Amino acid sequence: MTCSCHESKTTESDLTIPENDVLITSNDPHHPANLICELCKTFYNNGWVTGTGGGISIREENNIYIAPSGVQKERMVPTNMFVMDLKTHEYLRKPEVYKPSACTPLFLSAYEMRDAGACIHTHSQAAVMCTLLFDKVFEISSIEQIKALPKITEAGNLWYSDKLVIPIIENTEKEEDLTGALQKAIIEYPSATAVLVRRHGIYVWGPTVWKAKVYNEAIDYLLELAVKMKQMGIPTVKNNS
Repeated sequence: MTCSCHESKTTESDLTIPENDVLITSNDPHHPANLICELCKTFYNNGWVTGTGGGISIREENNIYIAPSGVQKERMVPTNMFVMDLKTHEYLRKPEVYKPSACTPLFLSAYEMRDAGACIHTHSQAAVMCTLLFDKVFEISSIEQIKALPKITEAGNLWYSDKLVIPIIENTEKEEDLTGALQKAIIEYPSATAVLVRRHGIYVWGPTVWKAKVYNEAIDYLLELAVKMKQMGIPTVKNNS
């Protein structure tokens, strides 16, 4: 006799879910499709993703959930999501109307080169301003908020007196054409958890969506502070000599 005690039972509600929507339908607020909507609204309210700009992707095991192109971030819903197989790069789920995000190859770079659990792309004004005020890299030290960011190449987070360095790459007409420069920056700056794009914005990633969120918030705080320090003629890197 075959034991059926652990067999899953199909409920009436399951039968009503369209096949194309199974991957993005859940009552769990922490499900990637629901979280992306929540975070996009938060980022919109922060002024980071206005005018459909920016994007976010969350990884759940081998599936990556990606916000689509051309959707107002504060109005996004789970049915707008794309779902891709990380190994094959094939879409497991596509919305009927929207186009894939042009950020997708850059998100994939963070997943495949840094084993990220999530990647955030914003058009933060502070990020854009810092790309105009700094040359090849953004640098800041001796600010308490730096302690929220990881060392990456060794265990633990940065200390107050450590110097945070974020590479700056040049913008391109098409988002996907940034991929090569972003990958080069990831290789050349192994301790970085973000890359700034001149006159454009920033990409930030982390091992989980919550870590990526913390890193993004901490970095944006530091970017905004750096702009104000520059305005006041205060060096962003403290001379400890």
